[in-house]
Amino acid sequence: MAGLAVNVAVIHEGKILLTQREDFETWILPSGGIEDGESIAQAAIRETKEETGLDVELTRLVGVYSRLSNMSPGYMVLFVAKPIGGEIKCQEGETIAVAWFSFDSIPSPLSAGHKRRIEDAISGVTGVTVVQEFKLPAMPEKITRNELIELRDKSGLSRQDFYVQMFEQSELNEKVEVSGIA
Repeated sequence: MAGLAVNVAVIHEGKILLTQREDFETWILPSGGIEDGESIAQAAIRETKEETGLDVELTRLVGVYSRLSNMSPGYMVLFVAKPIGGEIKCQEGETIAVAWFSFDSIPSPLSAGHKRRIEDAISGVTGVTVVQEFKLPAMPEKITRNELIELRDKSGLSRQDFYVQMFEQSELNEKVEVSGIA
């Protein structure tokens, strides 16, 4: 089974903080895996600091999201947080930009599944459980992250163009398993 990860929607004064990933140059919530010996909440705070430079206080648990597709499955716990210190900076080798966006000016392209997660965080949802199933017809039936990066590098496309092209033909089925409260 794939590991559990965290996503953090840092919200302040009507804006949300997003990072632009180095690997596919897509926009994403601060995210990352949980390390041995830390709690899920500790991982959310650490990952946000590493990827954005900001210290945060978690304010709400939005929900749990299961990403299923040809790629390795992912299971994300989404929190909302507020900034309490630090200075915005990128994490070398992982993020190439960190910026605040008003709720009506979310950039694109977003990484797969993040549109729903951002909307849920902004709208005040709590306690939701969502399955996000992506069918990627242009990809092999099962593909690892390393194999995906290898395909990206051999494609002749920019990192972002490769990602956009990969998901242009994808089919997304979202199923809310637990509706939560809005």
